[in-house]
Amino acid sequence: MTETIPHDSVAHRLAADLGITTAQASAALKLFDEGGTIPFVARYRKEATGGLDEVALTALRDGCERLRTLDKRRDAIIASMTEREQLTPDLAKALHAATTLTALEDIYLPFRPKRVTRAAKARERGLAPLAERLLEQRGAQAGQLAAPFVDEAKGVPDTAAALAGARDIIAETVSEDRATRATLRDIFVRRATLRSKVARGKEEQAATYRDHFDRSEHAAAAPAHRLLAMFRGEREELLDVRVRPDDDIAVGALHRRWLKGRASSAGTDAAEVATALTDAWNRLLAPSLENEFRTALRERAEAEAIAVFAANLRELLLAPPMGPRRTLALDPGWRTGAKLVCLDAQGALLHHEVIHPLTGGDRATRAAATLRELCTRHGIEAVAVGNGTAGRETEAFVKSAGLPPHVTVALVDERGASVYSASEVARAEFPDHDVTVRGAISIGRRLMDPLAELVKVDPRSLGVGQYQHDVDQNALRRALEEVVASCVNAVGVDVNTASPELLAYVSGIGPALAKGIVALRAVNGPFRTRRDLLKVPRLGPKAFEQAAGFLRVHGGPEPLDASAVHPESYAVVRRMAEDTGCSVPDLMRDATRREALRLERYVDDRVGLPTLRDIMSELARPGRDPRPAFEVFAFAEGVNKVDDVQPGMELPGIVTNVTKFGAFVDIGVHRDGLVHVSQLADRFVRDPAEVVAPGRKVRVRVLDVDRQRERINLTLKGVPQQD
Repeated sequence: MTETIPHDSVAHRLAADLGITTAQASAALKLFDEGGTIPFVARYRKEATGGLDEVALTALRDGCERLRTLDKRRDAIIASMTEREQLTPDLAKALHAATTLTALEDIYLPFRPKRVTRAAKARERGLAPLAERLLEQRGAQAGQLAAPFVDEAKGVPDTAAALAGARDIIAETVSEDRATRATLRDIFVRRATLRSKVARGKEEQAATYRDHFDRSEHAAAAPAHRLLAMFRGEREELLDVRVRPDDDIAVGALHRRWLKGRASSAGTDAAEVATALTDAWNRLLAPSLENEFRTALRERAEAEAIAVFAANLRELLLAPPMGPRRTLALDPGWRTGAKLVCLDAQGALLHHEVIHPLTGGDRATRAAATLRELCTRHGIEAVAVGNGTAGRETEAFVKSAGLPPHVTVALVDERGASVYSASEVARAEFPDHDVTVRGAISIGRRLMDPLAELVKVDPRSLGVGQYQHDVDQNALRRALEEVVASCVNAVGVDVNTASPELLAYVSGIGPALAKGIVALRAVNGPFRTRRDLLKVPRLGPKAFEQAAGFLRVHGGPEPLDASAVHPESYAVVRRMAEDTGCSVPDLMRDATRREALRLERYVDDRVGLPTLRDIMSELARPGRDPRPAFEVFAFAEGVNKVDDVQPGMELPGIVTNVTKFGAFVDIGVHRDGLVHVSQLADRFVRDPAEVVAPGRKVRVRVLDVDRQRERINLTLKGVPQQD
């Protein structure tokens, strides 16, 4: 944020919306305005914010941005109305009282510069007084009221023309009335129906949308995935979609607001008003409010889809790492063979070649011999096999190749590996190797540390989203980048081994400083302390403050540099060590000494109990990794393709994606099965994320198999799950 700290009233309003105190909101917003990042504020400024977590801080920041957008629009409206001499004290008061963009725009609507309308033309012909008299509804005959306004010179040849112009004025007046629009908005929310049907003559092209050829449901309750599917079909001109309440309901509401009594017989003033009300709905209000409501539905659906994507991405990024291991990686293939690479424990390329394990005969025999020889030559500890085409078959071959018993064999999710291999990042890392080698390297590195490798791939290429191409791409990109940053900072980054892509996500760093860190590391060798980072060009005290706690320096003279203890707290740790008569390393090793400390003694105006408790936790497990422990997963033997799957089978699987309508599970047959939300548990499940997450290992039962379309329906109901 670059704007000034918001007024107390803004902090107060945000606090009320989020259920926090005004002091918490004010402190957090002040830290943001000073350049604080969400990971830094959440982790190292708990005393100031009262312990607000990343979720609350993100909501606070986004709320502040919305209010500032509102203020900016309010200022623009006031300036426009002032320039055109339309602003009165009452209007100014109303504009300042508006708390939403919708309310603001409703106030401005009658004064907004607009194209020449039918009502404007009628006013130019002098028919505004007639419209006012009709709205009075005193029971007069409309023709008699209109007669004095007939004037051919003004373009009003008869009473019918006069009444038509007056009705246009009434219709526009009604459509711009704030209370009327508020009433009809409420009707849209409560009563609007979402209807879709196939576009005329598009039945064949629209086969993908067959479920929406003739659908009708309550619009406000429509699930996000269905809304996004319908709107996509409409954009492709394959579906016709309408979102409206019944006309009778809407017009009835207009009658109750604008008619002073029951509409009289034809020819009366009230009858003319009733006709104008119907016109106001059909011509002005319905199209305007439908567009507005559709926008709200789409924004709600997009926000939900982005939230699902973000939650799935977090699970994927925080998948268990095997850790540094000398790894042989295989990118499988049938016709072209499997691309093989050998990597050292830091992921550096040692060797690459192509083997043909699945062709049988001498080639398969040579492939097995090559695997054994390379495992011996390079001290291989693990084999990573990509789970794409021929992955299961290649995994089975590797397990039968006679490798040393200590070598772990694991299938690795290769989503996005091809994207990485063709990217500028991959070309910069391996300029002398082609995409096949790069892809295999990525598979091997993912086994060691999924997070460090996946940050190099656009998150939208990882296949864990829901209708990701149908949502606002800027909002999606921002949300996903924030998830990546949150995960990177939660895990921490070794400053001496991290790639520039990984470093760029560290709080306060960014791409430019990340490249500077790597460049200085290449020239001077590994950083010995965190303080050495200040030698990086353009990395000043503020960036150091934001980043230092999330960066790790192992093996240096300062033991706390390998932990999440921030350098600003080193002094208090040294005091603790002195008070217990030991060194800092001793304090880190000895739980008895730590338990003897009374934390209250170390509270001052900068360090409070929340930070002290975090320090004690970190001293107990310096640089701890929040990710779960790695476990090798195995699919069912003999179930390698869809034809092998039979109803009733119970199979192990891995959740690959979670949507609002269910979860997709990889059971090892190159085609994910679907567990519908109704099949996730023996109880009602509102949100699948309550039960499953990407990467979760599950056991499923096969309900049915559509072999023609290669669709597999699965259930978790009644299937025992391992803890």
